[in-house]
Amino acid sequence: MKDMNSKTDLYRANAIRVLCRITDGALLGQIERYIKQALVDKNVVVASAALVSGIHLLQSNPEIVKRWSNEVQEAVQSRSALVQFHALALLHQIRQNDRLAVSKLVTSLTRGSIRSPLAQCLLVRYTSQVIRETASGSQTGERPFYDFLEGCLRHKNDMVILEAARAITELNSVTSRELTPAITVLQLFLSSSKPVLRFAAVRTLNKVAMTHPLAVTNCNIDMESLISDQNRSIATLAITTLLKTGNESSVDRLMKQITNFMSDIADEFKIVVVEAIRSLCLKFPQKYRTLMNFLSNILREEGGFEYKKAIVDSILILIRDIPDAKDSGLSHLCEFIEDCEFSYLSTQILHFLGNEGPKTPDPSKYIRYIHNRVILENATVRASAVSALAKFGALVESLKPRILVLLRRCLYDNDDEVRDRATLYLSALEHGSQLEDKDFRADKFVFGSLDVPLANLEASLQAYVASEVRFDIHSVPKDAKAQPYAEKKAAGPKKPAKDTAMPVAANELSSSGVKSTDAYEKLLSSIPEFSTFGKLFKSSSPVELTEETEYEVNVVKHIYPGHVVLQFNCTNTIPEQLLENVHILVEIVEGDEFSEVVSKSLSSLPFNSPGQAFVAFEKPEGVYSLGKFANTMRFIVKEVDKDTGEVEDEGVEDEYQLEELEVLPSDYFLKKAVPNFKNAWENLSPEFERVDEYGLGVRENLNEAVQAVIEIFGLQPCEGTEVVPANARSHTCLLAGKFVGDISVLVRLSFGIDPQKQVAMKLSVRSEDQYVSDAIHEIISGA
Repeated sequence: MKDMNSKTDLYRANAIRVLCRITDGALLGQIERYIKQALVDKNVVVASAALVSGIHLLQSNPEIVKRWSNEVQEAVQSRSALVQFHALALLHQIRQNDRLAVSKLVTSLTRGSIRSPLAQCLLVRYTSQVIRETASGSQTGERPFYDFLEGCLRHKNDMVILEAARAITELNSVTSRELTPAITVLQLFLSSSKPVLRFAAVRTLNKVAMTHPLAVTNCNIDMESLISDQNRSIATLAITTLLKTGNESSVDRLMKQITNFMSDIADEFKIVVVEAIRSLCLKFPQKYRTLMNFLSNILREEGGFEYKKAIVDSILILIRDIPDAKDSGLSHLCEFIEDCEFSYLSTQILHFLGNEGPKTPDPSKYIRYIHNRVILENATVRASAVSALAKFGALVESLKPRILVLLRRCLYDNDDEVRDRATLYLSALEHGSQLEDKDFRADKFVFGSLDVPLANLEASLQAYVASEVRFDIHSVPKDAKAQPYAEKKAAGPKKPAKDTAMPVAANELSSSGVKSTDAYEKLLSSIPEFSTFGKLFKSSSPVELTEETEYEVNVVKHIYPGHVVLQFNCTNTIPEQLLENVHILVEIVEGDEFSEVVSKSLSSLPFNSPGQAFVAFEKPEGVYSLGKFANTMRFIVKEVDKDTGEVEDEGVEDEYQLEELEVLPSDYFLKKAVPNFKNAWENLSPEFERVDEYGLGVRENLNEAVQAVIEIFGLQPCEGTEVVPANARSHTCLLAGKFVGDISVLVRLSFGIDPQKQVAMKLSVRSEDQYVSDAIHEIISGA
């Protein structure tokens, strides 16, 4: 406190810094007048210390700091560049929650009162923010601000020029005409003698090339000279930008320049180049030979796993999307696995080779490469090679005798997995026609998708190992989210419920084992009123209808082809009460297609002893009917003596309001994983395919849009496509499942997001029924 009034300016500045770090609201009120004086002090160090301290204090004492606006406004006019910078930062933070005040601040300062380059950079950022928040098409508010940004392109300080150019290129509604001045300035910086300016310019142009590639084309000649730049970061950005903006005639020249360049950069930069080459090849598919040869050559060079994986992934994508590239691409991959040191990449290539190789004009040429993996590789790769051989034997009849000989040799392998696979595929290829299933086909068996989620299969096999019962694949639940009602209260002895309408033991429902869906079906079929509803299609996860209160109620939605059964799981958490004649009144708020047909009450609900009440609705068979239901629990409550446990004879009627419940589109879809989406898609007839495009509005990023659509459908994401890379501009998501009635459905979603964060989606559906394909599009249209 004494140092704040010292004659030594350095003491005063440091005292202010320390006090503002340790003070509270009460003490700040005592020293406020000293800080306000320091804000306009003639000494630069003191004024800056007070302004920076104000920025920190704004987080904890905003009301006090906001009273300093006049002093901060005066400091903005300071002749000191540092004071002006700090003052503008503090003034903006004080006003940041008032859009009108920020707009007025920007308007007043863009008239030329800012001299500090640092403060000018801040002002450019604030101006850009105001333009983004201004409604689209409001020329009266937007044009003067843009003129200010354009004027900053002629500033004498390089930092301000770069900040202004970057701000213009990032504007949401920027046009090609408005981009031109910024691109021209950045082009001049490409030939600067300062590496930092060259780097900043090429990085900005690289981002612009993603959305406005034509606007950057004029800079291509300057960027080509940067390929040989000593700074490898600059060279990498120059190459990737050229790959985005180049035309078909420049591809060969670029490839020659890149070939000499690749050996001098780190793997992380190489990956960026590989991804850019992949995009260029998809843009100019006629050039696939040149680009595929380049990828094949760098694949044989030294490099880490991530780099090699990026190359392999790129080649696989090109083979998939450019049919003419399939034969040469597979040949390049076969040559690579001869010396591949990464088992993961070898198995990935073998899996792809097994799927695509049999469809080529000369599939026999790949057998040698695959068989070499059986002889020379580790057990993991050998097992993948056995599966690949079996696929050739299943699809290419002329190769079948040769494949059988090779598989028989694998029976003597020293690894269990290899021997088991060989035994399985030999049996399928040799004796498939002798099996009990007359419709058995070896190719369908080898290529066919697994009908059950892997997690459920694993749990079933673990249960099988611990038992003596023969394993049955048909007993594995097909629902990927089978989570039955679980008892929440484990403490205290459980009293038996008096309800006689529950012939299935409660522990069958509370277990988290793999028989959960079967337990639900067993329970429901044992109730006479529900036994005629047919086969249970799906049971949802429990939906909570209460918070942590005296009664806990959740509901499970059981979906039948023509009915919906609501199972209300109720728990009484009050020891002094016994509930009797518990029934749920369900009122249809929305959903004219539903009509109540059965209501089963719960005769008694003792403390901490869960019980179930049911309400069933009839609906049109085989369609998805949506509805909203209001729920009320009615019961007779009787007092219980805590000491003796005696129950009073007389009770009081009471009711308890529950949360509303919705029957959603996702309730009619069952998650069903398919290990190979492409094969599953091709196996479904295109007769019932339907494709359309939709706008999803403004989203923060693509991941938000993808997760929202997945939640709407309730289908199983395949092949990890539910994960969206950070800052992705486009993404494809694959979904699979069953519609009520056991109808298979596959969905391919292609997303794209523009600079204005508007998301567009292309929705492709294939199913076994036209109604289901139409329903998928109808659901997304009404979402």
